[in-house]
Amino acid sequence: MNNVKEHIIFTNKRGAEVRFDAVSIEGLGGVGSDVQSQKSPYQDGLTYIDSMLEPRYIDVEFIIRGERYREVRSKRGSITSALNPKLGLGTIVYESDRIRRELLAIPESVPYFPDKENRGKRWQRGTVTFIAPNPYWRSPNETTKPLVAYEGGFTLPFTLPFTLGRSGSKTVLYNDGDVPAPMRIEIHGPTTNPQIFNRTTGEHIRINRTVAEGEVMHINTESGRQRITVTDENGNETNAFGYLDSESSILSQFNLELGENEIEHVADAGNRHAEVIVRWDDLYVGV
Repeated sequence: MNNVKEHIIFTNKRGAEVRFDAVSIEGLGGVGSDVQSQKSPYQDGLTYIDSMLEPRYIDVEFIIRGERYREVRSKRGSITSALNPKLGLGTIVYESDRIRRELLAIPESVPYFPDKENRGKRWQRGTVTFIAPNPYWRSPNETTKPLVAYEGGFTLPFTLPFTLGRSGSKTVLYNDGDVPAPMRIEIHGPTTNPQIFNRTTGEHIRINRTVAEGEVMHINTESGRQRITVTDENGNETNAFGYLDSESSILSQFNLELGENEIEHVADAGNRHAEVIVRWDDLYVGV
């Protein structure tokens, strides 16, 4: 670590930050995997089904320094307060050269400050372990990609969130991460029975509902956080998950595959100015 310019910053739920120019950081890359398989009678070996990553554990060893022990003690108290597990999930940001990644994590316990040879009048050694329930590092900014729409009306270049445009538009989105990326989709009315296709994967979703002018439909395809809601002009939100067409893909499977994805928006009817906005984060298995 002494020859590598890298560090992590933990920000808790209340906005308090702790920066670790650490003696040691473990768990930035390696994470356990649960291999799913099945075995039939008389079968040699196993049939592979899938691999599911375990939560990520990040072990940090650090040193607090000060001009006198009173300063060291004060810093130790501030770090302990910021790394309080009772505050819930916070954000870890990893920075090294031009690479910046982040994930949600929580301290496994209050930081440990060993005694005897691990402390002095001007320093204190400490350790803490963070648990990231979702093991994937993500890009801190939503990905920026140009739009290619066959009905025109757009100016390039531009940044996310970008607009797919009126009914019958398509674009190519590029997932630069290591795994398929969930999407957060906004459909701005007026439009009727909107459909979103991923022509690359063959998946699609259809919502059997009219989105009136001034209304916005929100779709989240992230596993464990799937939702379909509609917000009206006054900010009132209603659950619209029940309008998901029975022949639609499973919402958690409607993701951006690695590399290029051709996405198309189609609606049964609606104003030609209806918009579909797509957001996503590139996800990485390590840094």
